Amino acid sequence: MTRQQDMLRTAEQVQLGNYAPAPFVLTHGSGRHVTDASGREYLDLSGGIAVLSVGHSHPTLVAAIAEQAARLMHVSNIFYNDRAIGLAEAICARTPFDKVYFCNSGSEANESLLKLARRYHYDRGDEGRTGFVSTHNSFHGRTMGSLSVTGQVKYHRGMEPLVQGVRFIGFNDLAALDAEVTDQTAAVIFEPLQAEGGIIVGTDEFVRGARRICNERGALLFFDEIQSGYGRTGRFLAQEWFDTVPDACSLAKGIGGGFPLGAIAVADRIAGGLPPGSHASTFGGNPLACAAGLAVLHIIDEEGLIENARDLGGYLADRLAGLDAQLQTTAGTRGLGLLQGIVLADDVDPGATIAAVHSAGLLLTLAGGNVIRVSPSLNVTRDELDEGLSILAKVLAEAPRKP
Repeated sequence: MTRQQDMLRTAEQVQLGNYAPAPFVLTHGSGRHVTDASGREYLDLSGGIAVLSVGHSHPTLVAAIAEQAARLMHVSNIFYNDRAIGLAEAICARTPFDKVYFCNSGSEANESLLKLARRYHYDRGDEGRTGFVSTHNSFHGRTMGSLSVTGQVKYHRGMEPLVQGVRFIGFNDLAALDAEVTDQTAAVIFEPLQAEGGIIVGTDEFVRGARRICNERGALLFFDEIQSGYGRTGRFLAQEWFDTVPDACSLAKGIGGGFPLGAIAVADRIAGGLPPGSHASTFGGNPLACAAGLAVLHIIDEEGLIENARDLGGYLADRLAGLDAQLQTTAGTRGLGLLQGIVLADDVDPGATIAAVHSAGLLLTLAGGNVIRVSPSLNVTRDELDEGLSILAKVLAEAPRKP
C-alpha cells in the first residue's frame, strides 16, 4: 500500500463522510500548482473554488501570516486590534460601504446579514418585517439561516424545518420579484452572479430593478459577493458591472487568500442593525486573519490583479467559447472575468467527466450539476490558462456519457 493509499484509508476512518473528495491527497502548493502525496503535480485552475485569489503560498502572504503570528494572533473582541481596523478601513476605501463586520466564512457572513435585517426593522418599530426573498438555484451557505435562503432543495433535504418566511423567485425574473416583495419583507438577497448555481450572470434589468423595488417597498437589498467579489470578475465587486449599490454585501473566499475570513460590508444608515450584544464571533476579525486580508489587498494592488482578471477573463471566455463551438459534448459558456463555466451536454456524465479532468492532471470543479467551473487565482498567466484549456479540450472531446 502506498503512502497516499494509506492516508486515504485513514481519512475514511477518521473524517466525517459529508464530503466526497477526489481520490488523492494534496500536500504542497505553489502558485497555480499543487502536489499530492504520491508526488504527482496538478495544474490548479479551480483556485480552491475562488478562494485562492493570489495563488497557493504566495510569498508575500506567507510572510505576512508568519510575521503576524509572531506578533499577535488573537485578542477577544472586547478589545480593538490594529489589523482589523486596518482591513476594515481598506475595504471601505475600495467599496461604497461605510462599516465592516468580520467573521470566518461566507455562511457566517450571510447569517449576519439576515440577523441585521430583522433587527434593523425591529428597532425601527416595524416588527412585522421578518421575511426574506431569495432566488431559485442560489447558494448562500450551510448554517440554518443561510441554508434557509439557499434556493436548492437538495441542500434542504432532512434539515427542515428551516427559518420561516423565505420566498423564492426565479433568478433574473423581475416581475416575480416585484410580486413577492411586500411590507413584510425584511430583505432581498441574491448573488449578482450565481456561482454554485451554474455560473449564471444577473441581468442589468433584474439587478437594477431589485434596487428600485426595495427602495419603493422599504426592504433592504443584500448582494452575496462571496465568490464574485474581491476582483474575480474584473471589478473589485461584481455589483460594479451593474452600477448598483445594495445596502450591504457579504464577502469571504478570496478575501483571505486561503486563510479563513469572512465579512459583511454595510451602508452607514443600516449599520445600527447590529447594536452591541446583538451578534458576535469569537474568532471574527482576529489579527492573524486580518493580517492575511491586508496582505491579499496589497498583492492585488501591487500586481494589478483586478486588471489581470479583467483581461485574462476576456481571453478565457473567448477560448471557452471556441472550445464549445468545436465540441459535441458541451452546450454553451457563461461567466464574468475569472469566474467562467462551460456547460456539459445533456448526455455527458458530469461526475465522470470531472474525475477524468482530475486524472489528466487538471483541477477544476462542477457548478450547478452540469457546468465545469474555471475559477483560477487572479494572478494566473495566459500560458497556464492555455495549458489547462488544452487538457480540458482533450478530456471533453472524449467525455464519458451517461449510462
